[in-house]
Amino acid sequence: QGLARMLRSHGVTRVSLGVQSFRPHLLDVLERVVQPDTVRRSFYHLRDAGFDNISFDLIYGIPGQTVAALEADLADALELGPEHLSCYELEAKPGTRFTHAHGDELERQSDAMESYFELVVERLRGAGYRWYETANFCRASELDLRSRHNLAYWLGRDYAGLGVGAVSTVAGRRWRNTPRLAGYMEALERETAPERAVEPLSDDVRRRERVMLGLRLDEPLVLGELATVLDERAVSRLELLGLVRSDSDRQTLALTPRGRFLGGGVTADLLA
Repeated sequence: QGLARMLRSHGVTRVSLGVQSFRPHLLDVLERVVQPDTVRRSFYHLRDAGFDNISFDLIYGIPGQTVAALEADLADALELGPEHLSCYELEAKPGTRFTHAHGDELERQSDAMESYFELVVERLRGAGYRWYETANFCRASELDLRSRHNLAYWLGRDYAGLGVGAVSTVAGRRWRNTPRLAGYMEALERETAPERAVEPLSDDVRRRERVMLGLRLDEPLVLGELATVLDERAVSRLELLGLVRSDSDRQTLALTPRGRFLGGGVTADLLA
């Protein structure tokens, strides 16, 4: 409670809580220490401190998860009523301990991802949330409750990332801080900049990223110079299939609701 008040008094206006699930047995699978009651207490402390913009992160496709468990997670989240929800499918990296431990169940879950995704969208839109980005939802409000930092990714703006492994993109250059905690802390103790990998971004890469990320949003993408990286035949074909839509003079492009469910597969097909 003291932390919530301190953050609010120092000008913090938005907090995101990594809920992942409200089912204790699924949190155990994810090896998460925080339990559902801790999340609820944190939420109420934030409200008491004056926060009116709180976001939850939820994960679906967890080994052992069922449709009923996902529905229960969504119901628990909606009961609390955060302003924003980010709902991501579980991504298990090949070769990790987690993948070795849950390989068969992860394969089963992968077959259910599409139905999970559709359930998430249906429930949250039905509760009045705007599906403004592939995995992100915000309540309808006079205020813009979308994630401002993440919008910088999707709209091709500059952004700064702070901390171990954080990524920043500024003025056509991208850099990633070292993912090694020990090395990062040692640099701070020496009062020097932590090691980072720098990646110059060509105009072609920036345009392709702008298309791939911009089409994740629910607003049409203004093309302009971005048209140079599009495959016009693919655009026409996907329009006929009802997966994308553009205006009469091809100044904008957007995924249809059906295309949004297919997401990255449609976008990758659009690029020349």
